[in-house]
Amino acid sequence: MSVNPIRIDIVTLFPGMFSGYLDESIVKRAREKGLVRFRIVNLREYTHDRHRTADDRPYGGGSGMVLKPEPIFEAIDDLASAESRVVLLSPRGVPYRQEAARRLSRERHLILICGHYEGVDERVREALVDEELSVGDYILTNGALPALVVADSLVRLVPGVLGDEESSLEESFSRGLLEYPHYTRPRVYRGREVPPVLLSGDHEAIARWRLERAREITRANRPDLLETGGRGGENP
Repeated sequence: MSVNPIRIDIVTLFPGMFSGYLDESIVKRAREKGLVRFRIVNLREYTHDRHRTADDRPYGGGSGMVLKPEPIFEAIDDLASAESRVVLLSPRGVPYRQEAARRLSRERHLILICGHYEGVDERVREALVDEELSVGDYILTNGALPALVVADSLVRLVPGVLGDEESSLEESFSRGLLEYPHYTRPRVYRGREVPPVLLSGDHEAIARWRLERAREITRANRPDLLETGGRGGENP
């Protein structure tokens, strides 16, 4: 049976930051299975001066530099098709949630633009970007790590990537709660025992225990998830 892989193009000033991560673990296996295809695009390949300049000073003054529009426009012209969805990784974007990962995992072609410096020329947002995402309320050096976060989180949701398809449903945020505690062998370690209910074989009791622990952990660490109706802040 032929596989129609999801294509993920990442446009970045720092292509060397991606090779190690994409060649390991679940992402590597997804690539080997032909379920996902990555292309790391060096934005400087779309510059035309001898210094390969991709940034310039902002109009109106101010500190920092801004990514120029021309290289990004030309990159998207080269990469995009009718089925493409263009995502800009930026601190001013919408907070990235599990629901967005599920939605993006159903796309056939994603183009992830890595922000840098003070951001991108606003004309890029106006003309090219379908959505803008932020992975958290903190500042990173550039958008490479956010792009990897988005790529990793959605690749694991592509059918056939995980060996156990149910495992993605049990993870934190998938049901609007943080994940319950896990235990493995040995049964007793340094005086700490595995909760007896997990050894009981009573699947209903185990499910109740896990749900109660998940709610307790969510209430302690992320009460905002409960305040949004148990959806983890996601849209219905």
